[in-house]
Amino acid sequence: MSIYDEVLAANGAYVEGFGDKGSLALPPARGFAILTCMDARLDPAKYAGLSEGDAHVIRNAGGRATDDAIRSLVISHKLLGTRTWFVIHHTNCGMELFSDGVIADLLEDDLETARFDGKTWTNPHHHGGHSAGQFIKWHTISGQELSVLHDVKHIREHPLVPGYIPIFGFIYDVRTGRLNEVEEASEAGRPTA
Repeated sequence: MSIYDEVLAANGAYVEGFGDKGSLALPPARGFAILTCMDARLDPAKYAGLSEGDAHVIRNAGGRATDDAIRSLVISHKLLGTRTWFVIHHTNCGMELFSDGVIADLLEDDLETARFDGKTWTNPHHHGGHSAGQFIKWHTISGQELSVLHDVKHIREHPLVPGYIPIFGFIYDVRTGRLNEVEEASEAGRPTA
C-alpha cells in the first residue's frame, strides 16, 4: 500500500468516527494559539492536551516567528479571539544543523534531497539547482533558548500585536516530552498593557 493509499484509508476510518465534530465553532474553544516546529516528533495535541477545536497550532520549520507566522497569530487574535500565545521550539531541531549559506549553496548545486553525515551536508548529485535559495531568509537556529527569546521578542514588538496578549516561550524536550519554560522569553512576552 502506498502512502497515498494509507492516508486515504486513515481518513476513511477517521470519517467513520467523526461524530458531531462538524458542529465545532470556528474560534478555538480554549482561546489560545501555539507556534511550534513542523518536526514530526512533536504532537501539540498530545503535549498540550488538545482536542479538535481547542486551539490554533501554527507550524513551520523551527517554529520561528516569521512574517507568515505572525500573520497567522494576528488573525488568530483579531478575528478568532485567541488571547494567549505560546512559542514552542524543541531540542534536537534540524534547523540547528545548517546555516542560511549552507542550504542556499546546496539548493544552487542540486534540488534533490541532501545527505548529512553528522557534520556536513552534501548533495549526492550535482544536476544544477537554482540560485533562488540565496535570497531567502531561512531562519536557522544557533541556540534554542536564544531563538525562543528572539521569537517572543519579535512577536511582542510587532506593531499589530496587542500589548495585552501574554506570550510564553518553551522548549519541548524530544527525549522526555516535557515542556521546559524559557523564563527570559516568557518575561519578555509579559503583557505590556
